[in-house]
Amino acid sequence: MQTAQLPYWRLSSFYIFYFASLGGLMPYWAAYLQSLGFDAITIGQLMAILAITRMVAPNLAGWLADHTGRRMVLVRWGCLLAVISFGGVLVSQQLVWLAVVMGVFSFFWNASLPQFEATTLHYLGDNSHCYGLLRLWGSIGFIIAVVFIGQIIGHYSIASVPWLLWGILLGLFLVSLSINDSDHPHPHPSHNVRFSQVLRQPAVWVLFLTAFINQVAHTPYYAFYTLYLTAHQFPSTTISYLWAVAVVAEIALFVMMHRLSAVFSMGQLLRLGLLLGCLRWLLMGFFVDSFALIYLSQLLHAATFALYHGTAMRFLARFFHGRLQGRAQALYTSISFGAGSAVGTLASGYLWVVTPSGVFASASLLCFIGYLLAWRWLRTT
Repeated sequence: MQTAQLPYWRLSSFYIFYFASLGGLMPYWAAYLQSLGFDAITIGQLMAILAITRMVAPNLAGWLADHTGRRMVLVRWGCLLAVISFGGVLVSQQLVWLAVVMGVFSFFWNASLPQFEATTLHYLGDNSHCYGLLRLWGSIGFIIAVVFIGQIIGHYSIASVPWLLWGILLGLFLVSLSINDSDHPHPHPSHNVRFSQVLRQPAVWVLFLTAFINQVAHTPYYAFYTLYLTAHQFPSTTISYLWAVAVVAEIALFVMMHRLSAVFSMGQLLRLGLLLGCLRWLLMGFFVDSFALIYLSQLLHAATFALYHGTAMRFLARFFHGRLQGRAQALYTSISFGAGSAVGTLASGYLWVVTPSGVFASASLLCFIGYLLAWRWLRTT
């Protein structure tokens, strides 16, 4: 896929470092905060800052990018300011200081990815079905970071986490310097189309709504899966293995995405991801005592995340052209990974203490609702 127009390895390297930073934050940051003596409530409040900025920062960056047309300039500044601000963690570990540092860092960190996604899709042009061949490197970066940082913590201490994360963020900034905005002509000129005009299309809002629903359905898994398996007597090594299975399945799907796109329509792939989500969460909620079915539920991460997300990116490239892509990516991120994560985490937290199985059953029901919406409004696309 390497061509003069597509800097494959430079784009892929950005995904590697960005999701490697996520691979350090997601499994280890809460543990680091706990090592500083903060209780569960305080840790939850600090972690919530990441989701809150994800609802705001991408939209501001998207507006700026679409009005200036210089996405990668904004991405570089976002990465640089993320490096600088995260360095504040190395200065002091006081609660108020950490809250400010996490707020500033996550604002610039969260603002960068949607604009880079828009840049990637603009480079791909009519080849958006090849998006998975680039995005799979993000999944590889994530799993490498999880394993590597885990090994460092085992040999040294949890105190090494902020230093490792700072190093990864510095690498992200350096990679961003090697990537320019694409001058690849887009096949669908957008200078006469307003962003609000595109938003008024029912199919567009259904896409955003299913993205919100799909992310809400995933939040019990992200937040409670380890605790859930631990409560059912799964050993920690097995739990780590099952997490890895999901990421490997995700990578495999991204590799095959362009082949699936040659056989099935975008609408069919999106609906399949949602429909298999119904199955995945039911297996997780009611068959936790069967290792084979739990293993299968992790393999289905390929469909519920990679297949859905990869197809959603293609829909965004079809609906929003040229400079409109920046705000489209920002809105997608804010609605799904921002609002969806916040609402899902809050709701599942309250319901979890009553019935863990009921939480996964609710997630299955949500996916079915999303499937019906997609079947009605994204059926022929």
